[in-house]
Amino acid sequence: MSEFPISPAASADGGRKLRVVVVTEDDPVYVREFFDVFFDGLAPSLLDVRAVVVCKAFHESLPATARRVFRFFGPVDFSRLLPRYLFAKFASRDIGSLALAHGLRVIRPESVNSHEFVEQVRGEKPDVIVSVAAPEIFKSPLLSVPTIGCLNIHSGELPAYRGMMPTFWQMLEGREHVTVTIHEMVPKLDAGGVVATREFPISGSDSLDRVIRGTKQAGARLMLSVLADIASSRALPPATPLDMSKARLFRFPGPEDVARFRARGHRIF
Repeated sequence: MSEFPISPAASADGGRKLRVVVVTEDDPVYVREFFDVFFDGLAPSLLDVRAVVVCKAFHESLPATARRVFRFFGPVDFSRLLPRYLFAKFASRDIGSLALAHGLRVIRPESVNSHEFVEQVRGEKPDVIVSVAAPEIFKSPLLSVPTIGCLNIHSGELPAYRGMMPTFWQMLEGREHVTVTIHEMVPKLDAGGVVATREFPISGSDSLDRVIRGTKQAGARLMLSVLADIASSRALPPATPLDMSKARLFRFPGPEDVARFRARGHRIF
């Protein structure tokens, strides 16, 4: 399903702009923090965001996501998160609504790897596809669509913190900072070369809520900077290949992981 507002960028010197398609998940609480900064910082003279693609969180049903999140947060912290989520949804503060408010086209596919969606994106002739917490691994047909490349932003050092919830795992392991990473996308998860990083500090006793919000905002600024460089050079920045012999792949944390997280002195909120 698509929504088609008139983009203010569509009629102004489009040949000189970088055509970008953004793929994300429907998270109005934390991923929204990225887009609050990203949309406000877009340079209309440099970037033409052709579409914002909003997928179901975790690529699963809402009840399944609710069960997953409840197991992670526990009853007390889940009761703190739920009002924020409901307010964002009912006050139209979700990512799709935010994109529409900025005059951007919104697409809500069943799967980003479906032939129909890949052809739809191909029709936009994007230079770059940007993944922000996209819930599916991009397959080769989608990765081959943009003329310059696909970029993913990941809130963890690669390849040491591949996979899910990297902010949580870095805090659990006592890191002094989260490494926000922008890397090229390849068919293997979190395995493409690194093009930019930025560090976000973690205190000895910190909240996951604060660190996730901060890394999302810092990541948006870093992505805007990288896209501005690409718009000027018409090429990806030089990438540093990953040493996959040092790779680790993390799953979504369970209650036992959260217990260890709290024992270290951290908290969720």
